[in-house]
Amino acid sequence: MKLSVIGTGYVGLVTGTCLANTGNHVICVDIDESKIEKLRRGELTIYEPELKEILKENNARGRLEFTTDIDSAVKRSDIIFICVGTPSGTDGSADLNAVLAAAASIGKSMERYKIIVDKSTVPVGTALKVMEEVRKHTKIEFDVVSNPEFLKEGYAVEDFMKPDRVVIGADSERAAKIMKDLYAPFIRTGSPVIMMNVKSAELTKYAANSLLATKITFMNEIANLCEKVGADVNDVRLGIGSDKRIGPQFLFPGVGYGGSCFPKDVRALIHTARESGSPMKVLEAVEQTNERQKTIIIDKVLQHFGGSVKGLKIVLWGLAFKPRTDDMREAPSIDISKKLTALGAEVTGYDPKAIKTAKKEMGKIIMLIDDQYEALRGADALILVTEWNEFREPDFELMKELMRQRVIFDGRNIWSPEKMRSLGFDYYCLGRPQNNRK
Repeated sequence: MKLSVIGTGYVGLVTGTCLANTGNHVICVDIDESKIEKLRRGELTIYEPELKEILKENNARGRLEFTTDIDSAVKRSDIIFICVGTPSGTDGSADLNAVLAAAASIGKSMERYKIIVDKSTVPVGTALKVMEEVRKHTKIEFDVVSNPEFLKEGYAVEDFMKPDRVVIGADSERAAKIMKDLYAPFIRTGSPVIMMNVKSAELTKYAANSLLATKITFMNEIANLCEKVGADVNDVRLGIGSDKRIGPQFLFPGVGYGGSCFPKDVRALIHTARESGSPMKVLEAVEQTNERQKTIIIDKVLQHFGGSVKGLKIVLWGLAFKPRTDDMREAPSIDISKKLTALGAEVTGYDPKAIKTAKKEMGKIIMLIDDQYEALRGADALILVTEWNEFREPDFELMKELMRQRVIFDGRNIWSPEKMRSLGFDYYCLGRPQNNRK
């Protein structure tokens, strides 16, 4: 099939590249000329495992194009995916300006029947708005489909190529059949294509992300309670995760969720619910609790250092909101850094992949060093923020030599309290016995 993808962020680039990998001809469109030039050279503008190799191969085979010419892309395509950003507005609502601008451009360029696919995460009713916007500019027949993405950053290629399910919201049988054919190569192992109406598909994405965010937040509160009553959250996690109705995923306590999806999707669903006269009190509490959780580790830092960190050097390992990505959007490391800096600490950060993106978000707040051990030189404390695999078995002896004070705050519970105590560290974690030397 001949496809175009408007927007070359995480969703757009992965979508376009993976669809090209099954033999489709895909044109990826973006208004950023420098980004398009890099992509034409096979240079990724994001970090995502496995993506670069697939992009280069399909680019070389002529199945993948990159352009700023949306008019040409629309004219040459049968299906057009809208994959632009929908950031949170000041009231929590999803900002649809980029979506509607894309819709207007499509309407102006159409010369025959098209399927327009909302791939961006958008609130209920967006397809109708897209339809209205396109109709301002053309009388040609078209259909609007909702096809929400369920891509985990760091595993996005795998998620697209081997999806748990494909959700297609279509109010047209013609569009539904074509979309089923498009996704047929990705569901050969039996993963379902779930057909529904457009509004249900729009809501499904928000409901899924909000439920996962709720699960994370609930486990964080259980961890906080464990510390108060003397329980071990790791044991509790195993105990409840073995229940098939609950499952083991998203039960690891931490310093709160971040990223491009959970925060804005929770806010957007809260906004939609309020506007519809059906407020979601559970989600409102989830959002408030998650904001508190992002800096709960600082309470432990202040308690250890007698209420003041002024003049102390504190190092953060892990800056991206999760491993296997360089995405810094709403990362807990930003909140932690800002608060520590405001309290007078000297903050240094290291991340295996997110140093460049961190400079844009935090370059004026903290010092960034591209070596995990060099960052520790003269440190009074280390805070583990993001659980990259390379942090799981570091050189603890070298760490002891480099650090001025042997104090570790583990925001992801990746190390054993007993082991850390035996190595001579003051060690603080979440929801588990701390086993400090003090």
